[in-house]
Amino acid sequence: MTITKTMRIGIVCYPTFGGSGVLATELGKALAQKGHQVHFITYQQPVRLSGFIPNISYHEVHVPTYPLFDYPPYETALASTMVDVIKNNNLDLLHVHYAIPHASAAYMAKQILKKEGKNIPVITTLHGTDITLVGRDKTYAPVVTFSINESDAITAVSNNLRDETYKHFKIEKEIEVIVNFVDVSRFTRKPIDAFKKMIAPNGERVLMHASNFRKLKRIPDVLNIFKEVNDKIPSRLMLVGDGPERPAAEDLCRELNLCDEIRFVGKQDQMEDILAIADLFLLPSEYESFGLAALEAMAAGVPVVTTNAGGLSEINIPGETGYMGEVGDVKTMGQQALKILKDPIILKQFKEKAAAHARKFDIHNIVPLYENLYERFL
Repeated sequence: MTITKTMRIGIVCYPTFGGSGVLATELGKALAQKGHQVHFITYQQPVRLSGFIPNISYHEVHVPTYPLFDYPPYETALASTMVDVIKNNNLDLLHVHYAIPHASAAYMAKQILKKEGKNIPVITTLHGTDITLVGRDKTYAPVVTFSINESDAITAVSNNLRDETYKHFKIEKEIEVIVNFVDVSRFTRKPIDAFKKMIAPNGERVLMHASNFRKLKRIPDVLNIFKEVNDKIPSRLMLVGDGPERPAAEDLCRELNLCDEIRFVGKQDQMEDILAIADLFLLPSEYESFGLAALEAMAAGVPVVTTNAGGLSEINIPGETGYMGEVGDVKTMGQQALKILKDPIILKQFKEKAAAHARKFDIHNIVPLYENLYERFL
């Protein structure tokens, strides 16, 4: 399908380092580069939205605080901001990422605008824990189900997530799968020598993990897999990100006597520079709807060792891009990591195959699928 119309698109997302926020921001940037007008609506500037980008506007959601409210009503403030942005900028459609609370706020905004004679199509993209964890809570489930069904179109970032949604919610509409993507050109970087020498001064293998450090990510498993590797070959581990499990992870580093070999580098924007020095990426999660962090690693030519949970099997090809193990089986995943890292020739082969596979998910292949979806409702 040929896209002929320049669209005015509202994107609602969480502005954080999670996969849904990253994908939403990168999608908006790609759409803007193609000439569309993109308006981000969220409570702070998305972390991947740095510097001035033509065709992109950011609208902050302000949530007033009153003594009456123990919890400020963000969803109401978000819906009101959506209405204002849509009216003031004559938007063509809303694309909301992560169902909670964005889909229900979008429904409210849509009904308000309908009273004023304007119909605004709403596309809802499901990303993972909005369906597999939070959304299943009986506190939220009825509203989540209703607002998803009231969306004009529903997409999911993997086949696994689509199937999980149908399994746990009474969805009355088709869920289209449009997989996560990566800007391969961004991650094709040569390592910065000075940076790599700071981390691995004697040529040690560099393992890496990046996440929001929630329990679902199983950070202790990352450390224990690394210990399996470090007992056999000189290696270093970089932990990128932050979150509730970080203090416990730092304690475990001390228990394992690995503090000298492990670096906690906190939240980082420039993942392409960090991944460029890595030899292996670890993602032993309890569940991943897709595994965007692993895909970004592969795009940088870094093989991955992951669990076989959720949608990870849709991107990680055992024996080619890396390996997969059962959730919690750190011994096996440690052995798999050593298979890749011990032999420089084998490591080079895995790096090349990982990069080649990631190109199938390049942003230039996926963004047109969203454009085609939008066009159907304009």
